[in-house]
Amino acid sequence: MSPFSGRRRLAGYAMALCLPGLLTWALVHAREPLNLVSDMLLFVLVAVVVALVGGVIPAVVAAVSGSVLLNFFFTPPFHTFTIEDPNNALALVVFTLVAVLVSSTVDLAARRRTRLDEAAAHTVALTQANELRTALLAAVGHDLRTPLAAAKAAVSSLRSEAVALSPEARQELLEDADASIDRLGDLITNLLDMSRLRAGAVSIRRQPTDPVDVINRARRHLGSARGRVVVEAAPDLPPVEADPGLLERVVANLLANALRWSETPVIVRCRSNGGWSDIQVIDRGPGVPSAAYERIFTAFQHEGDFDADSGMGLGLAVARGLTEAMGGTLTPSQTAGGGLTMTISLDEAADSPAPEPGHRERRQDAP
Repeated sequence: MSPFSGRRRLAGYAMALCLPGLLTWALVHAREPLNLVSDMLLFVLVAVVVALVGGVIPAVVAAVSGSVLLNFFFTPPFHTFTIEDPNNALALVVFTLVAVLVSSTVDLAARRRTRLDEAAAHTVALTQANELRTALLAAVGHDLRTPLAAAKAAVSSLRSEAVALSPEARQELLEDADASIDRLGDLITNLLDMSRLRAGAVSIRRQPTDPVDVINRARRHLGSARGRVVVEAAPDLPPVEADPGLLERVVANLLANALRWSETPVIVRCRSNGGWSDIQVIDRGPGVPSAAYERIFTAFQHEGDFDADSGMGLGLAVARGLTEAMGGTLTPSQTAGGGLTMTISLDEAADSPAPEPGHRERRQDAP
C-alpha cells in the first residue's frame, strides 16, 4: 500500500511546480554569495522535500525542473541552455541523478515504514484476538460447564430410582436445575451481546420507556434473589429514551453483579435530574477501588477481590456497551458507608407524559 494518499500526491506535484521557481527567484537575488555547487545542493533539498510529501514521481519532476532552471539561470552563459564548460554539463547530469536517487531512497524508506506500521498493527490485532480467544476458552471451560453440570446433577438425581425423594427434596432439585439453566442462559446471552457489540451489530429501537417497569422485569431474571432488590422511585418519574429490551439486560446484569457481592438488600433508586434520569444500583458489598473503575468494564477481566464464581466478567462490559449504544452512560462510584453504586444516565423522553404511578411497584425500605 502506498504511504502517499491522493491528497499528498497532489500536494507533491504542486510543490514540484512551485518550489523550484521560488528557489530560483531567491537565488537570482543572491547570486554573488553563492556558486553553482551551492545552488545544486539547494535544489537537491527541494527534491527531497517534495519526495517526503508526494513520493518519487513528483520528486523527479522537481529534479528535472531544477536541472533546467540551474542550466538557464546559474550556468554560464546565463539565460541560455548552452553550457560552455563540460564540467558544468557533467555537474548538471550528476545533480539530476543524485536528486532522483535521493528522492527514490526517501520514497522507499517511507514505503517500508508504512509496511512496518501495518505489520505492527496487524501483530497487535492478532495478539489481542489471541488473548481474547484464550480468555473466552478459559471462561467457557468453567463458567458454562458449572451451571450445566449443576443442572445435569439435579436432573440425574430426579431420574434416579435408587434414592427415594421427598416432595420437598424433589422441589429443591427442580429449583436448582431451573436456576442453573437460567444462569446458563444469561451467560450465553451475554456472550451473544458482547459479540454483537464488538461487531457493531446491536439493533437499537429507542422509545419512551418507563424505567420502573423495566426494573421490575429485570428482577424476574434473578429468581428467588429478586426479593433482595428494593426499588425506590418518585411517583412522577418521566419516561426515558431507551430500548426497553436492552435496558432490561443492562439492569439485570447490574443487579446480578450487585447481589453477588452484597449480603444486604440492593437498592435501585430512580430519580430525574432535569433532562435526563438516573437509575442507580446501590450495594453494600466490598466495593471497588476508584483506580479499578475502568478495568471492571473490560470483558473477561476480574478484579482481585472477585472469586472463582464471579463469571466470565462479561456482565458489566455488556451493561456499559448496551448503555452507550442507547446514548446513555454507565458510571461507577463509591456507596456512602461502603459498597459500589452503578449509575445509568439516560435522556428523558421529550414531550412524553409521565406514566401513571399506580401501576409501579415501589418500596422505600432502607438498605
